[in-house]
Amino acid sequence: MEIYIDGKFYPKDEAKISVFDHGLLYGDGVFEGIRIYHQKVFRLKDHLDRLYRSAKYINLDPGVSVEEMEGIVLESCRRNGLSDGYIRLIVTRGVGTLGLDPKKCPKASIICIVDSLAIYPKEYYERGLVLLTVSTRRNIGSALDPQTKTMNYLNNILAKLEADRSGFEEALMLNAEGYVAEAAADNLFIITKKKLLTPATYLGALPGITRAAVLEIAPEFDLETHETHITLPDVYSAEECFLTGTAAEVIPVVEVDGRKIGDGKPGPLTQRLIERFHRLTREEGVSF
Repeated sequence: MEIYIDGKFYPKDEAKISVFDHGLLYGDGVFEGIRIYHQKVFRLKDHLDRLYRSAKYINLDPGVSVEEMEGIVLESCRRNGLSDGYIRLIVTRGVGTLGLDPKKCPKASIICIVDSLAIYPKEYYERGLVLLTVSTRRNIGSALDPQTKTMNYLNNILAKLEADRSGFEEALMLNAEGYVAEAAADNLFIITKKKLLTPATYLGALPGITRAAVLEIAPEFDLETHETHITLPDVYSAEECFLTGTAAEVIPVVEVDGRKIGDGKPGPLTQRLIERFHRLTREEGVSF
């Protein structure tokens, strides 16, 4: 494995960053998780667009153009030779001082890792996930906009820890007003009466790349899509439920807070959406 750091590639055991990097010290940076399917990078432009939007939100200049960043990603893929895999692209504020002041970081750092990744075991996709609604609430936009994909994921990690302590496979998070926001690391969808519903991004949901793909293909199954307010009773009474994410892809949910979703098995429309998404990953992508 070769890892890109600031213009050079290093073997995994030699890939190191400074202890004064503000990404390490303060979570001061942005990142993207991107998938490789069949030697093609899936929706790379969408990921890079989101990366640069996130960087602008925290007033971080990556120091390279979007085209140059694309070249870094594709060369990282070529050097690691994975037909299917996962890319972690990171931009930190760079090396500075022990103080908070970002002006003490003269240049951003770019890191690109290409490796294999499996978030959930294969059997979870066959039988579905069981979720717990946790007490940890999603970040509020006036503090740290949850639509921005930054390196500060403590909010999500605390939610995941809470679910783990209670023996659940994934956490469901609400926003400050009590509406459903998202899972700890994935977007949430429910299906009710031929309507596909997902929390609106202004309610605390990250604008996921896989989320967008599912919204695009849903009309092929006569599903009417809505980005809207969703309550816990809406989830409990849904006919089907599933999560989406770059690493997780599309995975069924069969139970939330002890309530079975539908008949307690992965729903038929969810399974068809999974199959269609997998076909989409074979059809799209930037070759390397």
